Amino acid sequence: MERKDIYKETEELMEQYCKGCFLHKYHKEEKGKRFAHRFCITQCTIGEKIKKCGSRLS
Repeated sequence: MERKDIYKETEELMEQYCKGCFLHKYHKEEKGKRFAHRFCITQCTIGEKIKKCGSRLS
């Protein structure tokens, strides 16, 4: 799979699931931007899929 295909897959995931995410918005308001970002990366299933896409780029 080419790099541009992986980027496209990642962008599609983020556009479909992450844009307007209620959990991210809630955590950002209640606990701060850093916590919300960390939550998305480590605990959200979409964040895990995005991490897998990133590991394929390496």
